[in-house]
Amino acid sequence: MIITRRDLLKLGATAGAGAMLGCRAGSGAEDVSSPALAPPRAAPGGLLRRAIPSSGERIPIVGLGTARRYDVGASPEERREVAETLRAFTDAGGSVIDTAPSYGRAEPVVGDLVRELGLREQVFLATKVAGENLEDAARQIGQSFQRLHTDVIDLIQIHNLRGIGRDYRTLLELKEQGRIRHHGVTTSSRSQYEELASHMRTKEFDVVQLNYSLLQREAEAELLPLARDRGMAVLVNLPFGRGSTFARVGSQPLPEWAGEWGIATWGQFFLKWILSHPAVTCVIPGTARPDYARDNMGAARG
Repeated sequence: MIITRRDLLKLGATAGAGAMLGCRAGSGAEDVSSPALAPPRAAPGGLLRRAIPSSGERIPIVGLGTARRYDVGASPEERREVAETLRAFTDAGGSVIDTAPSYGRAEPVVGDLVRELGLREQVFLATKVAGENLEDAARQIGQSFQRLHTDVIDLIQIHNLRGIGRDYRTLLELKEQGRIRHHGVTTSSRSQYEELASHMRTKEFDVVQLNYSLLQREAEAELLPLARDRGMAVLVNLPFGRGSTFARVGSQPLPEWAGEWGIATWGQFFLKWILSHPAVTCVIPGTARPDYARDNMGAARG
């Protein structure tokens, strides 16, 4: 059963959670997962998937972001926790892993661990390109294939619209050659929404990635309806509003009715709220702890 905004507003009014829905947008540091986990509880139902409209491929509705926290060293000890996180994530049915060359060492760390853990057949690898010029973009893309240890990348996205007029055609050519399976564009800033909307109207993207959370809802006005109308999948970054959603609820307990949807934590609550929007395909919270990965994947059930 999908939670709608109408459900949350109606139930929240009686349970005290609805006050959150009218709060202003927040800001802060890198996106985080739920800081306080409830006792383990199996969410009812199987893993939920949604289709990428252009290909029909169905992906789990909760993925994993790698910014900052996967920028770790090369030793087994330095990579131990993120390796355990990837294992917990995939064991729970997760597949979409989003990274980028600009995330420090995150892209090669992801590639190495996916290979070492034997996960390539299980995961959907998404990365990005943001070159200074055509030569730099080509170099970045070539490095991504090497770092991810794969001949085919599931998704390459133009990072924060940088070089979109130049690199859009490059990604189309790579897709025609079978080197990439999907192409897309990303933003994590309200200031780019108008420009992104213009490109979405005139170009064909398989995937659009944007920021959206319970406290940062501006994408609802135009981008999400436009993506749905244009048949573009939507990946949501910063689903916890850079931690602002957790700061807003503080130590408040979950309303009792949340259990009706198999919601065990505030993190699952925030993710399910986002996923109630019909245009959203998958949320990709930044996740670098195994318990957070398991908790987030609980939002993909029930």
